[in-house]
Amino acid sequence: MKFAAVIQMVSKKNIDDNLESAHHWLNEASRQGADLAVLPENFAVFSVKQMTDAGIKESETNGRIRSFLSSAACDLGMWIVGGTVPCALRPDGTAVENRLRSVCRVYDSTGSETARYDKIHLFDADVSAGLKQYRESDTFEHGEKTVTADTPLGRLGLAVCYDLRFAELFLGLRRSGADIITLPSAFIRETGDAHWEPLIRARAIETQTWILAANQGGVHSRNQETSGDSMIVDPWGRVVNRIQRGEGIIISEIDSELTAQVRGKMPVHNHRRLDAIS
Repeated sequence: MKFAAVIQMVSKKNIDDNLESAHHWLNEASRQGADLAVLPENFAVFSVKQMTDAGIKESETNGRIRSFLSSAACDLGMWIVGGTVPCALRPDGTAVENRLRSVCRVYDSTGSETARYDKIHLFDADVSAGLKQYRESDTFEHGEKTVTADTPLGRLGLAVCYDLRFAELFLGLRRSGADIITLPSAFIRETGDAHWEPLIRARAIETQTWILAANQGGVHSRNQETSGDSMIVDPWGRVVNRIQRGEGIIISEIDSELTAQVRGKMPVHNHRRLDAIS
């Protein structure tokens, strides 16, 4: 049996405190027997004002946050999906001018980085009748490629937060063989309360994969609040575990036999017709 943990945090401006909290919950995941743990988006660096400085430092393999993730994975003997960390370099090593990449890195149980996913879809939206504007593209440059990685729990597909609204990304991960899709997120309260659960369950049903959705879950500052409700959803679309608000951890067995059973009884992937139509 293999187990996955989803960690919910309420990250603030102090990076030291954020890393201390992440360390606590990663240790708890290991204590509960997790083979893989997922941290939320912006788990260490939540303040936009800190992103540029952190992005420059985290472009190096010995960046503080990347070193933390590598050491934790090695010390705990556990795979870690490292939420997102800003980075000033593209995957090919070229510099991002005046912006950053929002990067999800995966570390294996020896502490080696095995995958890097640069967030493709950026949250540029007006919510609350136009009273709040979000322009993620002011800070970040979008990525271009979907990413999967082989893990002891099965093939892992990587997505981040706003990616959730784009079914074609998830279907692409399924075509690449994904059995599990991780979704580190910082869904704001307004959109999270309205759309978070139905979208996650829809993506799980469409792809017949496990979805490990690690959200931020509370009040971060006077003007920043996230929706929480981190959850683990199985390939049939059932919510098998969840945490509503605040910090915490949920864990579930990732049952590969259930995945095979769901796909065998309803082979949706083999029935697709529009993928071949241009």
